[in-house]
Amino acid sequence: MNDEQAVQERDSVDILFFDIGDSLYGTDASQVLRIDRSLPDDLTLPGLGLPHRGHRAIVFDTPEGEGHLKVDAVHAVRAIPLNSLRRMPPTAGAAPYAVGVCLEEARAVLLIDLVETARTQGNQGRH
Repeated sequence: MNDEQAVQERDSVDILFFDIGDSLYGTDASQVLRIDRSLPDDLTLPGLGLPHRGHRAIVFDTPEGEGHLKVDAVHAVRAIPLNSLRRMPPTAGAAPYAVGVCLEEARAVLLIDLVETARTQGNQGRH
């Protein structure tokens, strides 16, 4: 790796983009353990919308064990420059799992914290 690549890697974060219903979301890919098939008791969060099909689950680690968020589609992981990410201002009154936004293909994408989604739902979903 050359110096320029090292700087780019240090100045970016890998974001996993996925759909729930008609909405596109993103999360820090380092939180994701794997993508799996969903089961009926997997986590859904009305604030994010309900999945149309929900055949997939994003699996992530929580203090209580694995959490599984039901999603419709997983698109890609992209390195997003830190200067393209915006933190959610506390005055926005957003849910605790909404940590920020970024632009992806000319769309504003809500960035969520997976562990906080599990806390918001009272740690529902398989463990």
